[in-house]
Amino acid sequence: MKKLVSLLLSICLVLACTAMAGAEGKFTPGTYEATAPGYDTAPDAITVKVTVDENAITAIEIKGQGEQPFGEPAFPAMIEAMTGKDSADFDAVAGATMSSNGVKEAVEKALAAARGEAVENTAEVAFTAGTYEATAEGYNGPVTVAVTFSENALTGVEVVASGETAHVGDVAYDIMIPDMIAANGSGVDGVSGATFSTRALRTAVNDAAEQAGCTNLDAFKAAKVEHAAEAPIEVTYDVVIVGAGGAGIAAAAQAAQDGNTVLIIEKNAEVGGNTLVSGGQYQSVMPYLVWDPADPDATTGVYAYTGATYDKVKSVQGCINELKMILNWSEEPFDEAYYVDHEFVAGDAAELSKHGVHAEYLPVLQELKKEIQAYLDWAQPKLDAGTPENQLTLFSTLNLHIFQTYYGGLRQSADKSQWIYGDINLVSQFINGGQGLKEWLESMGSTFVENTQPTLIGALWYRENEFVGAEVDTDGDGVAENYGGRWGTYFMAPMTAFLKANEANKVMLRTTANSLITEDGKVTGVKATRYDGTEVTAHANKGVILATGGYAANIQEVVDENVYWSSEYLSTATKTTNRSSLQGDGISMAKEAGAAVTGMGFTQLMPISWVDNGNLAFGGGNYAVYINPTTGHRFVDEGSERDVLSLAEFRNGIEVNGTKGVFLEIYNAEEKIPGPIQLGEGDFAGRYYRRNATELGSLFTELGVEADPQVVLDTIRTYDMAVMTGSEYPDVGKAIASRCIGNVSKKDDGSYDVDTYDLDGTLLTIRLMAPSTHHTMGGVVVDTDRHVLDAEGKAIPGLYAAGEVTGGIHGGNRLGGNAIVEIFVSGRTAAQAVEADNK
Repeated sequence: MKKLVSLLLSICLVLACTAMAGAEGKFTPGTYEATAPGYDTAPDAITVKVTVDENAITAIEIKGQGEQPFGEPAFPAMIEAMTGKDSADFDAVAGATMSSNGVKEAVEKALAAARGEAVENTAEVAFTAGTYEATAEGYNGPVTVAVTFSENALTGVEVVASGETAHVGDVAYDIMIPDMIAANGSGVDGVSGATFSTRALRTAVNDAAEQAGCTNLDAFKAAKVEHAAEAPIEVTYDVVIVGAGGAGIAAAAQAAQDGNTVLIIEKNAEVGGNTLVSGGQYQSVMPYLVWDPADPDATTGVYAYTGATYDKVKSVQGCINELKMILNWSEEPFDEAYYVDHEFVAGDAAELSKHGVHAEYLPVLQELKKEIQAYLDWAQPKLDAGTPENQLTLFSTLNLHIFQTYYGGLRQSADKSQWIYGDINLVSQFINGGQGLKEWLESMGSTFVENTQPTLIGALWYRENEFVGAEVDTDGDGVAENYGGRWGTYFMAPMTAFLKANEANKVMLRTTANSLITEDGKVTGVKATRYDGTEVTAHANKGVILATGGYAANIQEVVDENVYWSSEYLSTATKTTNRSSLQGDGISMAKEAGAAVTGMGFTQLMPISWVDNGNLAFGGGNYAVYINPTTGHRFVDEGSERDVLSLAEFRNGIEVNGTKGVFLEIYNAEEKIPGPIQLGEGDFAGRYYRRNATELGSLFTELGVEADPQVVLDTIRTYDMAVMTGSEYPDVGKAIASRCIGNVSKKDDGSYDVDTYDLDGTLLTIRLMAPSTHHTMGGVVVDTDRHVLDAEGKAIPGLYAAGEVTGGIHGGNRLGGNAIVEIFVSGRTAAQAVEADNK
């Protein structure tokens, strides 16, 4: 009996100890929810549900609607890194640092609750009254605000300094600041399409609140204004357009000029779309500025629209060699079989020219050869007599533009299973349509630089048209006001015409289109939701035009669809130049209505993007050298197509904080780069630096760049000598170069005075850049009238599309400057088709 009692006591002791051990587990089993800011700085941007047993995490759910394009694709990796552990300690996912930190914070909050440690701050929000200044990083640089508090309220926010893009980022201020004051906190809704500016404002205001000794910072960060939905809106217009970028505004202006009532539905807080953050120049030859076979020795030309006379533009060293290469292009059928056993090298036009041409482009090539031969018959004797190429009038024709768009977009998938190039009819249409685009825009008040035909990155030729702004009478007082930049040229001018054409015409901002309305197989309208939840039903008497842009900001979709880029280079860590709103909404809606798509696996990367945030850095390769940060040598023809440049950067660049393909661009600091933002006089750490040539060594040491500065300087000197004398370029060739890097004078005849060359005394600009997603080649299938087609090639009644939402135009790579001309021409075309179909 004693043994039995002893055994029972022993068992009870073991059970008690086991129970005690269980009671001493790290967590109380269950599921715990918590929130934290992430890439989107709203306090509930990231929501996690963390399930734990006594000792470890067993499951995690993460939601973060504002974490595209960087954070959301990385959530699975974060979950895998934390599952089975007892903390949120994991290495931040490359390219998603902000989202990683937000997930860590939210998971740690949930685990604290599971440990019974969560303590809620119940103090009333209070401050030390005064005005506090704070700064945070925005889209284009620092945003500084002066924030005023009373003892218990946020009473004012003044933006002291901001470089945010007008009508893109700065619109966030007018929306968010009143909401913050009303909410007495920073947790208010952000602004679609202005993610960086939203984050900068919220971060700076939070910093100021902390400086003011806010007694409950969590409550301050969570405070928001609830915008209640209003009664459903139902309207009817002749034409309903989804998207207010360049294509949408062009369609609206044309439709209004045709006498239609027009509604534009736009998800962002202002019109402009991605067009406002693009380079902005558009490709189209201006015949009055280039060589004229009817008057070959002419040095001036007359712009027929205004009657003004301008000097013709000069050729650039290398242009004639390109023309000679095209002159010798094989007219045999394109030989796909050759590339079964040989590598297709994108951008190697010299090799490509040996292997034929697709049949539909043969007539263009043959006509182009006649044009080139006539030019060379005139130019070659002058070259032989010693006239520098840069003193000859530039050759440029529509056929050259069409053919370069063809071979610049001719690409092969990574697995060699498919080829892609632009549809000849669509390409010819937008290029020929571009001839009247400037006049149409100028008729509404747009202004351009009328005497130049420059180039930009990946354009292949000199035929860009530079915008200036607009002179528009917006208030009807008979006095035209000036509106500068893209906003004036591409939006204020056509938008004013659109709104003035009929008082019923309207732009419905901060309204997201959700689906198309179809009746008996015809698209008759759009279902949408406003920012406050108000439901919108927009009926279209004549047609719906989709102008929603592409999906380059939807990195996950880009990766999922990809058939072109190696996964070694393109991943969910890749950044984008696009606004956050470019998610492919229009393509999804069109597919639901039966639309076919094409080219979805091809996405263009922008080779000149800032390393830190992926935004477009702007510029052109004709005046610069691209340097390998390890070897100090050039590694690519800087004037190549954008995918060629991006691939070369991946192969020759270095990785910085998860960003691959980082390289050095170096050019003379006197050069004014094409683009909306000129660099400041000083440095912008991590982006660009100004140094004398002799100071490269100290800069490289500061940046951790391995390249020998002397090798870099020697590379630049040899490069400059090639520019000046026409000798061989160092490392790799260059088709077209517009200037030297070092300082040098020119003689009266326009040639370089080599004896005056000085690199050591030259102030240089050094930029750190890398590839980011920029333009999606794929989209809905359309015909030349921009009807959206189904899988059988039949038009879907009532549905049209224009701009980047469409596919089949640019092939696998878009030439720089082709987007603006295409979106405006196709927007007008779609509107004209709506009108023609309803006569």
